[in-house]
Amino acid sequence: MNVTSNEPAANDRWWRHPLLWMVIAGPALVVVASFVTFWYAWDSPDPLVSADYYRRGVEINKTLADKKLMPALAGRNHAATPAEAVPLPRREAAP
Repeated sequence: MNVTSNEPAANDRWWRHPLLWMVIAGPALVVVASFVTFWYAWDSPDPLVSADYYRRGVEINKTLADKKLMPALAGRNHAATPAEAVPLPRREAAP
């Protein structure tokens, strides 16, 4: 009677064990993915600051001043509050 086993023989070479390739595949895929990510990042850098950042910031501040928006500290957490329920901004005490 022949008894067959699913286990590999003890004298098999290391590359003949399928579980070993599953263990190697995970880190190998991570290395390949990191090279692909590096290549993509190197090929298409994003400009973070425009050359005229100061002028654009001044224009944004003028736009916000024209809309008469409340300062962030006084208006935070009131994004969904109706306009009539929004608290008034703090006034500085006169010296």
